[in-house]
Amino acid sequence: MSLQQIPGLYFAPSDIHGRGVFCVNDLHQGDLIEIAPVISFAKSSIACLDKTKVYEYYFLWGEKMDQPAIALGYGSLFNHNDDPNADFSVDLESESIHFFALKDIAAGTEITTNYRSGRPDQTLWFDVTS
Repeated sequence: MSLQQIPGLYFAPSDIHGRGVFCVNDLHQGDLIEIAPVISFAKSSIACLDKTKVYEYYFLWGEKMDQPAIALGYGSLFNHNDDPNADFSVDLESESIHFFALKDIAAGTEITTNYRSGRPDQTLWFDVTS
């Protein structure tokens, strides 16, 4: 699977946390934002990854959700929001994540996803602010 993304995506300072993903163009509900290839690592690498900057960007992947992985492109850079304007679906077979707009997103608005991905009671590794 190759990286595919809409033109105009950029990474910039975020009011949510650090930096985030934005677009210079308006996005419409249902628009495909990006197809991000995924690189997964051995489970045994988690302890090592947790001691690096990668800790802030990796997620668990695979059939058992137990392999650390990084999404290429902007895939590991979208910030979390409990009321996101984008969502994603994983494709384990093609080792990719598809990001799409949940609602219309005005140009210059940060694009966010919900890291809990359908598990509203899941505890996140950081404090969620409104």
